[in-house]
Amino acid sequence: MKFKTISLAVLLSLTAYTANAKEFVLIDNEKGIAKGNWSIASKDLGIKEQRFAIQNTVLKGGKQEGSELLTIDSNDFTIKLSPTRGLGIISVIGDGVRMGWDSPVDEIVNPKFINLESRGGLGWLDGFNETMVRCGFEWTGHAVKTDGMMYTLHGRAQNTPVSKLIIDVSEKKPYTITIKGLIKENTFKKSHLETWVSLSYVPGSKKFTVHDVVTNKSDYARDYQIIYHSNFGTPILEEGAKFIAPVKEISPFNDYAKTGLKTWQTYLGPTKGFDEMVFNVYPFADTNGQTQVMITNKAGDKAAGIAFNIKELPVLSLWKNTDTLKQGYVTGLEPGTSFAYPVTIEREQKRVRQLGPGQSAQFTLTYSLLTDKNAVAKYANQIEAIQGDQETKIIEQPMAKE
Repeated sequence: MKFKTISLAVLLSLTAYTANAKEFVLIDNEKGIAKGNWSIASKDLGIKEQRFAIQNTVLKGGKQEGSELLTIDSNDFTIKLSPTRGLGIISVIGDGVRMGWDSPVDEIVNPKFINLESRGGLGWLDGFNETMVRCGFEWTGHAVKTDGMMYTLHGRAQNTPVSKLIIDVSEKKPYTITIKGLIKENTFKKSHLETWVSLSYVPGSKKFTVHDVVTNKSDYARDYQIIYHSNFGTPILEEGAKFIAPVKEISPFNDYAKTGLKTWQTYLGPTKGFDEMVFNVYPFADTNGQTQVMITNKAGDKAAGIAFNIKELPVLSLWKNTDTLKQGYVTGLEPGTSFAYPVTIEREQKRVRQLGPGQSAQFTLTYSLLTDKNAVAKYANQIEAIQGDQETKIIEQPMAKE
């Protein structure tokens, strides 16, 4: 596949001082900066029209010892991220509605306590409890051992502390807050991928944008994959909740998922013994490649939506894990360059992308928290407009077997 090299201007926008913005450097490994506990509020910046606060906290005790938690709070809307865990999104709450879930993992686990190769390459699960996890970038998908190497579950990005952490706050309306972090996946002879990950939020709104740029710093072409593992539980997920998307094609991930193919659009309540059920989805998009998907509760007054571009993220994995509440009652809406099969299968099916020396690829996703019927209905109508009268093709057999 061919990809455009991102312009220098785009890269500079992620790494350099932003005009008309206050910049705060919390971590810079090259300069020996690690601010640790830190905070700033709108009043400290002389902003009176909008209230917000940003706080970074170093956690203590247990397996979260040394982990950092970055919180953005504005008008009853709170976003929590962890710079220690690849700037993943821990949770989002607005109007009393949560984007997130309850995992048996109840700490923000420091990666130094995780062995990714444990349990046959499933060690990643020891820290899995986030609302959004970046699965990549060197590889993603189910664990597999091949060519003398263990490709552990869903890659390394989420268990890599950022080497740089920068906060920009616009000095002009709408006072956009941008959190930027640098993830380095650098291994001698194997990988030299560096990714600037970011989250931008306008105080007072109920949506935020994730924008990432991955660059191959090597002198050789390198593979990359990414899945944005976006996870939702109660109160949005419940019996009768619905997955709404403009679906071009859907197929079961494996034989177990075949049993749920007739009800792929709806959810069960917490069900003991329910195994993971995954579906492979190719979405429809508008003429610009833009698409959006959502999960809504049964009453249609609470929902979470994700908008993205299929030129960047052409596929979506729908993960249903409606097990008991204690086991982890959760669903994942997961835009990606690949499905969750092991990298060996994704290579065979030509979904593993590659960057030439110095090349970059970018990904933009906008997450919306919808907390009333009008907002949910409007988002659903936008999805229906993309689908139009185009039919959904249902494939009854898995496209691959592990």
